[in-house]
Amino acid sequence: MKFKATLLMSGAVLAAAPVFAESHGMKMADSMTIVSWGGAYQNSQIKAYVEPYQAENPNVKVITDESSNEAVAKLRAMNEAGNVTWDVVDVVASDAIRLCDEGLAMEIDADKVLAKGDDGSTPSEDFGDLLVSDCFIPQIVYSTTVGYRTDVADWKGETPKDICALFDLKKFPGQRSLEKRPINNMEWALLCDGVAKDEVYDVLETPEGQDRAFKKLDTIKDSVVWWSAGADTPQLLADGEVVMGSTYNGRLFSVIEEQKQPVAMLWDAQVFDIDGWIIPAGLPEDRKARALDFVKFATTTQKLADQAKYISYGPARKSSAPLVGKHAELGIEMAPHMPTDPANATNTFLYNYEWWADYRDDLDAKFQAWLAK
Repeated sequence: MKFKATLLMSGAVLAAAPVFAESHGMKMADSMTIVSWGGAYQNSQIKAYVEPYQAENPNVKVITDESSNEAVAKLRAMNEAGNVTWDVVDVVASDAIRLCDEGLAMEIDADKVLAKGDDGSTPSEDFGDLLVSDCFIPQIVYSTTVGYRTDVADWKGETPKDICALFDLKKFPGQRSLEKRPINNMEWALLCDGVAKDEVYDVLETPEGQDRAFKKLDTIKDSVVWWSAGADTPQLLADGEVVMGSTYNGRLFSVIEEQKQPVAMLWDAQVFDIDGWIIPAGLPEDRKARALDFVKFATTTQKLADQAKYISYGPARKSSAPLVGKHAELGIEMAPHMPTDPANATNTFLYNYEWWADYRDDLDAKFQAWLAK
């Protein structure tokens, strides 16, 4: 298996006074829209990539957008309308595969357009198996996992030890928060219904297996708050509106270590995934040149390591790993907070992005129909 400061709100303009620049004999656009996921994650990108890029290109206007959770649908609509307004888009690997297969993302030769590693390795060597699509430029290894309140009186001093605590309303009563999509929820449901890890996707491929997952989710459905943005669960936990919920490990790091909330991380059955950049297909040459220039800048060995100063996601380049150091503001070592740290990775679940690229549309429809019941 192969292996996603002040928040700038959607549409925020980071700089002005646009001018044209020259790169390899081609003019680059004087503005660029970068799409990501908002919250602590997008803030880490702004600090590690966008602000340094603008320091070197002060006349380029950068607009941020927080619509990555709708990237596939929105790019389909933009393409149909003949008006693609995005230039660089952060997506999970399975969405990159779908966009590439549909001709909505530009194919990229990593060894031609990206920088070599600081150790002299080619991009294809440095990123290795994380180059899962001809259109995908990997950025981070992350996991979806579960956070929980550490001060729930009804739990009588007990704390969750494994992922199946999500489904144990008797021992761990209270509201949960889960992502409003089938991914991860279906896998966890089957794991907690007795399916072996290496059989989950074989079971989920069948109508009977899908019904089995939904039946398990039915047991907690009335106690679930459904989220769409990665920042939702940390806020719900901090506010005490839920006692347990799923989100990305870096978001939980933020609420635990930066905000010092009474929240802890449950690493059991964390779902590994990768996240990275795509450039929409069919951009005008000047916008394409600007997007490629930014992506090359943002995926160097040092820049990928720099992102880990702000959030606990592992950089996608092998050459970046030795450069991961301390948090830029907290001064704590970041390596132990990475999902790939041995102490955190004793029982992981490897997300099958290729499987989901094939089955996502069908299961999305079934999941939304199930929610509506």
